[in-house]
Amino acid sequence: MIKIRGLKKSFKTRQGQVEALRGIDLDIGEREFFVQLGPSGCGKTTTLRCVAGLEKADQGEIEIGGATVSSPEKGIYVPTEKRDIGMVFQSYAIWPHMNVFQNVAFPLVKGRRQIPKHQVAEKVSEALKLVQLAGLQDRPATDLSGGQQQRVAMARAVVTEPRILLMDEPLSNLDARLREQMRLELRKITHSIGVTTLYVTHDQAEALSLGDRVCVMNEGEILQIGSPKEVYSQPKNLFAAQFVGEMNFIRGRLCGDGQVESPFGKLRCALPQGCQSGHEVTLAIRPEHLTLRPCAAGSGGIEAKVSSKNYLGDAALLEVEACGVNLRGKLAGDADFAVGEKAVLVLPADRWSVYA
Repeated sequence: MIKIRGLKKSFKTRQGQVEALRGIDLDIGEREFFVQLGPSGCGKTTTLRCVAGLEKADQGEIEIGGATVSSPEKGIYVPTEKRDIGMVFQSYAIWPHMNVFQNVAFPLVKGRRQIPKHQVAEKVSEALKLVQLAGLQDRPATDLSGGQQQRVAMARAVVTEPRILLMDEPLSNLDARLREQMRLELRKITHSIGVTTLYVTHDQAEALSLGDRVCVMNEGEILQIGSPKEVYSQPKNLFAAQFVGEMNFIRGRLCGDGQVESPFGKLRCALPQGCQSGHEVTLAIRPEHLTLRPCAAGSGGIEAKVSSKNYLGDAALLEVEACGVNLRGKLAGDADFAVGEKAVLVLPADRWSVYA
């Protein structure tokens, strides 16, 4: 549905030329919920704005539904209003002087895709029902909560039945509880209408819970694309490992026997290609992959000491010290370890990732 090839975009700033996009390639399938994830300034929003036509690319091509909408080399640029897209912004962008009905109806009565007046009420009603705002059509926009305002923006974006839905961090202004609720709603809404969605966020939880696929970006480049499970469990590089989820990192050195010398002794784990004996590497392991056992449970692990504990109800976050290294562990909420208590730490060999 969306195809991007060699997309480049740079901006002039007081500090000089900044390359926002450095020749990225993307393929987003029909009805796919595709998430771009990365820190501020990584190029994710610039990509979305180029797809929307709000920014003109310097190089590369963008296709939507098989039609080229942007190609500087070929002199092609299709205006935003002709790209058959809907867009939801971070700031809601609804009109405060209009009520809910007027906000949602606006693209049907003022835009390029105007429809007969007698059909407007039915279309608006369907869109409001979809976002669970039925019955609020006469309410002033200023009387809505933040979550309701974002639902109005969502209804306005889908009321014209666009082929592409673009969302630029639409939940970042909501409180934590409401964000969780809206994630579920977004999945339901986009899947129910079968729209292809390109979603931009810096929030890892949003990316992993929403996306059919996740694209990790940094400094204008794509570092990894995969399912949420692949991106989380098999980060391809050190940046992805650092950015997506919590991770413990320790330094190590490759041994001649295919193992890694570490503060915990020699560890046998899958090694990156091209590394030779003596090379320094970074070992990484998720907090939830650490296991703690009471000392009375016997040996088979590493002696450790619990240095801090943060109880979260369904989970307990512990910091343990072992062999002069501090590691974070995530255990079940009923884990019965006290600060200062000694324990046995188990580090599964198959859970380590190694980065050169």
